[in-house]
Amino acid sequence: MIKELQLRIAINEDKKEDILLIKASRILDLDKKSISGIKILRKSIDARKSPVVFNYKVAVYIKEKIPEFSNYNFNYKDVTKAEEIHIIGFGPAGMYAALRCIELGFKPIVLERGKNVQDRRRDLKAINQDHMVNEDSNYCFGEGGAGTYSDGKLYTRSLKRGDVRRIFENLVYHGATEQILIDAHPHIGTNKLPRVVKNIRETILKFGGEIHFETKVTDFIIKRNQIIALQLNDKKEFAVTKVILATGHSARDIYYLLDKKNIAIEAKSFAMGVRIEHPQEIIDSIQYHCKGERDDLLPAASYSLVQQVKNRGVYSFCMCPGGFIVPAATAKEEIVVNGMSPSKRNSLYANSGIVVEINVQQDLSKYERFGALKGLEYQKNLEKLAFTSGGRTQSAPAQRMTDFVEGKLSSNLNDCSYQPGLKSAPLHSLLPKIIGSRLRTGFKEFGKKMKGYYTEQANVIGVESRTSSPVSIPRNDTFEHPQIKGLYPCGEGGGYAGGIISAAMDGERCAEAAINNNI
Repeated sequence: MIKELQLRIAINEDKKEDILLIKASRILDLDKKSISGIKILRKSIDARKSPVVFNYKVAVYIKEKIPEFSNYNFNYKDVTKAEEIHIIGFGPAGMYAALRCIELGFKPIVLERGKNVQDRRRDLKAINQDHMVNEDSNYCFGEGGAGTYSDGKLYTRSLKRGDVRRIFENLVYHGATEQILIDAHPHIGTNKLPRVVKNIRETILKFGGEIHFETKVTDFIIKRNQIIALQLNDKKEFAVTKVILATGHSARDIYYLLDKKNIAIEAKSFAMGVRIEHPQEIIDSIQYHCKGERDDLLPAASYSLVQQVKNRGVYSFCMCPGGFIVPAATAKEEIVVNGMSPSKRNSLYANSGIVVEINVQQDLSKYERFGALKGLEYQKNLEKLAFTSGGRTQSAPAQRMTDFVEGKLSSNLNDCSYQPGLKSAPLHSLLPKIIGSRLRTGFKEFGKKMKGYYTEQANVIGVESRTSSPVSIPRNDTFEHPQIKGLYPCGEGGGYAGGIISAAMDGERCAEAAINNNI
């Protein structure tokens, strides 16, 4: 017999050996010896008031063994000689499109502009230490996509899009810790995710798929509204019948190419702002109601904030407790900042994007001449402005939070995790009014919600601009572009996902659609 229970365990209780067994036996009025095992299904933290409490959802096995294996099986087939499906991009959407193709008996051929996870590291070192940007290999481009070196957060609200658990189980199958099946807000960690990505690559190759790194798609060859070939690296043409376009939210060249060829794309609303960084100890003290160091059982505290300001949402995005701020530019002469956390989340700093909603239909009248690319051009101009104000290197423009709100240049800045360094700059006047004025109000309001959040000990760093794509690529009910047969826009780059899990699920759905649809 199996019984599911919800257990609340105070932090001082959680340190006791067999506390779950003790609690379960009391609630069920059973002798502990009759319980053969307890499986944790979900674990979350309730820190709304002191003391902090752990919430456990558990399955209690009564005179019954805990199953050793997952209910999920991944039946990969040898597809060496099978029908081909081409996939552009090897981020989460591309990876899971490829895996699904293999499960369904089709051969994926993946074309990735960047390098494999090992070789990517050299280019990340170059941008961090030497301020050199490789436009095809960086924090956004390369094996695993932007998620590989951006924390590996797995939380998603896309529960209606497919079997979320299946993606989590597959990540475990490929080397992720089983803890991601339990945690309410799971993440793998930027130090561990590359190994998982490498294992996925090896699965694809083992069963007959192909992955071509440093292979950039530079043109689509189209006849009678049907994609028939891809041009690679401005040279060779590659015959295709079905193409899954999973290039991510930062592949601007693809949007320019589609626009140039009069293939329908659409301007999409998005969000932009800054990245804010506090000492982790401040966030811990606010969230856990503690002074000094948090309890050893507690992870680095996170937060989620939202405020309506002048009819636009101002909110936290990609919050990274115990993390680092990284340079995420994909072109020379631009500054883009993003955050990541290692698996242990043991940095001295907590960072988060704080961004403002941009409505492309209402807010960008000066950019209307760019048509569907107006949001992209707005985004790009702000990144170039950040580059100039940061000193024309990868040093990022920054201000103390209080100075930003009060409209003063910071005479000095707080220590920071951002490796290329910071340069004091008047972000309060450099940011467009639609963003800057709302951020100033938002920070003050966040300080009311989290006492101690609004502080001179926090740095405001610009710019956080790649929250999502400013362009969407339309598709019909069969996931195919309504204008181009055989082209399947997918994932974040198409405007159909917002994170690792939702992108992976969309990749699977696009693979299924491409296989099931007849051209």
